[in-house]
Amino acid sequence: MSAYRFCRTDDVALLVDALNRCWAPYFPGEPPVTAASFKRSIRDLQVWCSSCMVAFAGAEPIGVLIGAKRPSGTLIHRIAVHPDHLRQGHGRHLLASLSSKLAILGPPRIIAEVPETLLAACGLFSASGYAQAEILTDYERDGPGLTERRSLGQVGGFVIPVTVDDLAANGLLEDYAPTCWRRSPETLNARKDAIKGLAVASEEQIEAYLLYIEDEAEILALRSFVDDGGSRLKLLLSQVGLQTLRFPKVHPSEIPANYLETLGFRPAGVHRLYATTARSQ
Repeated sequence: MSAYRFCRTDDVALLVDALNRCWAPYFPGEPPVTAASFKRSIRDLQVWCSSCMVAFAGAEPIGVLIGAKRPSGTLIHRIAVHPDHLRQGHGRHLLASLSSKLAILGPPRIIAEVPETLLAACGLFSASGYAQAEILTDYERDGPGLTERRSLGQVGGFVIPVTVDDLAANGLLEDYAPTCWRRSPETLNARKDAIKGLAVASEEQIEAYLLYIEDEAEILALRSFVDDGGSRLKLLLSQVGLQTLRFPKVHPSEIPANYLETLGFRPAGVHRLYATTARSQ
């Protein structure tokens, strides 16, 4: 007999165990989930234990759903069913239960950012009433060579270090185009102590900026306020000094694909953004 329940704030150990039992078999290259890494997801992504569920067969976890919640909506951060318990309706039941809860408590919007290669997960969301809202593209860029560095020497303005707080104080994180959950202003603020930043500044204003996590070689924000063909952003990218930079889950309204190509980025993967409105089942 299967059982399901929503979790509480004191269920972190249970959720860690459920993820390592149910999620880890599909991603053997990932490090095991720990209490510390799960608590980081609570801080950085606003994972809410009350928006997480575990499915059981007896006392053993056989399915897990991890939900992150903000006023704008809920993200299905992870959902997995143990390989020995597939095709028994557990995934759909987890999604339906969360939908019923959010139909009462809100927020009503629910989204998921699913790698296109996970065909079974894409099928689960489609079968559960989620519509594909957008395609999010992962990009990569190699570090600059000497020729590129020399060609950027004539860009106007000064390159200065910048922080998330600096950008927020100047209103430069507001009214931004749609981003994926892990690069939203809420996440930038939560992770600001680990984020490095560079900007091109004139005497009057910040003209372009770049935010990144050095240890993860990941760009979190990339924005220019000057129509210069990308020269200022290329200058900033050349200062990072990493062999390869990742720019994950770029929304098509965030930066056009052809503009990213002029900056030296190439597509490296695709996520499907699914969305639905919570409803009672």
